[in-house]
Amino acid sequence: MPFITTTDGTEIYYTEQGTGQPVLFSHGWPLSSDAWQYELKLLADAGYRAIAHDRRGHGRSSKTYTGNDMDTYAKDLAELVEALDLRDLVVVGHSTGGGEVVRYAAQHAAGRVVKVVTIGAVPPIMVKSETNPEGTPIDAFNGIREGVLKDRSQFYQDLSEAFFGANREGATVSQGAKDDFWRQGMLVNLAAAYDCVKAFSETDFTEDLKALDVPILIAHGDDDQIVPIEAAANKTIDLVKDGRLVTYPGAPHGIYGTYQQELGAEILAFLGQ
Repeated sequence: MPFITTTDGTEIYYTEQGTGQPVLFSHGWPLSSDAWQYELKLLADAGYRAIAHDRRGHGRSSKTYTGNDMDTYAKDLAELVEALDLRDLVVVGHSTGGGEVVRYAAQHAAGRVVKVVTIGAVPPIMVKSETNPEGTPIDAFNGIREGVLKDRSQFYQDLSEAFFGANREGATVSQGAKDDFWRQGMLVNLAAAYDCVKAFSETDFTEDLKALDVPILIAHGDDDQIVPIEAAANKTIDLVKDGRLVTYPGAPHGIYGTYQQELGAEILAFLGQ
């Protein structure tokens, strides 16, 4: 399996398919590059070099106790890009991965990135505060940490319901999709899963968004129960220089079903512009 080793000795797993302009995908918590299987094939079939990595602590990458923070995630991404010498690069991030690619593009890309795509992404900042009243209360994130510590296996099973919107009336989410969410979650070591909650919820990406000097496609479901659109995409669009917001009515946080197909077409259209 292909890996790179970062300067702090962490092994980062990645997979790639196809040839052409590179498109690098960054996954959400607590998933892995496996979450992008549909998109990897879609873009490879369309003539792109599609790449996805497992964030440190997740999937097949090193089970890290340290460095489980957004600055290190973005630095790991930079080292992967440099190791593969990716240029004319498009970065795509879902949820936590959306924060990761925004920070990478703003602080490390050094002219390598030409476009950014975020999907259900955590920027500008998730946690509620006096300056971010639309955010999610810290108690909710403390509850996530408690659930991971107490019984992570059951917690991931329960979380998959809201992740895919399976708890909504009329939802048709397969058991297989929920099982795969659980499977990927169980690959994260406990320390990395626990620390990543702070990384995705409390990191402030406001200045990163302002610093982006390339086009960004901001996609978000308006029934996202994990990263509510009011505190995320609806604020992000006002902070970037060259952004386009695409809202998917009724779509959940997880990229699934018709939403996944429509989003894939939107990404291909954006790449072709």
